Amino acid sequence: MLEIVIPGAETFRLEHLVADYNGTLACDGRLLPESVDALRRLSETMNVHVITADTFGQARKALAGLPCEIAILPPGNQSHAKLEYIEKLGSSHCVCIGNGRNDRRMLAAAALGIAVVQREGAAMETLSAAKVVCPDIRAALELLLNPKRLIATLRD
Repeated sequence: MLEIVIPGAETFRLEHLVADYNGTLACDGRLLPESVDALRRLSETMNVHVITADTFGQARKALAGLPCEIAILPPGNQSHAKLEYIEKLGSSHCVCIGNGRNDRRMLAAAALGIAVVQREGAAMETLSAAKVVCPDIRAALELLLNPKRLIATLRD
């Protein structure tokens, strides 16, 4: 578990990292190499989950060998499926990272929602649902590896 105390705000007790795949950990179905080491390091303190529609059919192969659970969602109503997934884990103990419109509900419900804006862009609804917005997945994962950055952003 990763515990982060935000002065004047809240304390996060994060047991699960739940990340979208396409647009977040990957671009055009290919895993972004800058996320691999950070995911390995974070798996030492949290359970890592990747949840995806797997638009390009590459997620399982790309994530093979990484310490993570992979959930591939069927088409349709994916924002609700992602929300249900984190509710089963206990959303108050989840940090969620995503960029797409179908990520908005899980980011809003998570203890900590982080939106990323990369080459695929990000849906405005998802940006509004997040507590933090980062320019890329590396910056988002580094917030968890270097919690003082997150504290500086969220403290009152």
